[in-house]
Amino acid sequence: MPRLMDMGLDQLNSLLLDMANLSQQAVAAAIDAYTHGGKGTGVRQMSDRLQVLHRQVSDLSTEMIARFQPVASDLRFLKACLEISYGFFRYGRYALDITQVLEMFGDLGPCDRTPVVEAARKTQEMIRLSAEAFGKRDVEMARSIPSMDDIVDESYRSYLRKAINEKGNNKCSMSAMLILRYVERIADHATYIAESVEYITTGVEPSA
Repeated sequence: MPRLMDMGLDQLNSLLLDMANLSQQAVAAAIDAYTHGGKGTGVRQMSDRLQVLHRQVSDLSTEMIARFQPVASDLRFLKACLEISYGFFRYGRYALDITQVLEMFGDLGPCDRTPVVEAARKTQEMIRLSAEAFGKRDVEMARSIPSMDDIVDESYRSYLRKAINEKGNNKCSMSAMLILRYVERIADHATYIAESVEYITTGVEPSA
């Protein structure tokens, strides 16, 4: 007969996998809206659902720590669940932020969207890898993510430096800077999730 603790761990794992899938969909929908001029239909609903799931993960993790006083790998998993759940939740919130930028600025048809699209493509790969690394507990996959984060960071900084001295369509520059900032923050959370996967597997605390 399975332990109650094991049943709870399985439930948490299932919740997080649901969040991983939903958060990828939310970001993909937001980026697609920016790329093709849409509105990101459904992103708000996905973001709201991710918030609900995040609360469920937080409540269940806290309850299990209080009830079972777990140690070793069980405790590491429960602690990491809180960080991973928050990361997936933030994916959804930043996706929603991107759609709100689109609503605010309206038609971006004349804008060169290449810098954002390229950074977003790298970030979406990081999202996919962070979710897959969690699902498989794949440390090597998790360790490949931080170097990708450096590329996204530099994309944001490079565009910011260029925009400061650029003359032209302020609407294009401002919207791109905002969206790139959200994309950069998503990439940061992918890195945090990767660190948590390594922590679950090896016990090595994430760096500050």
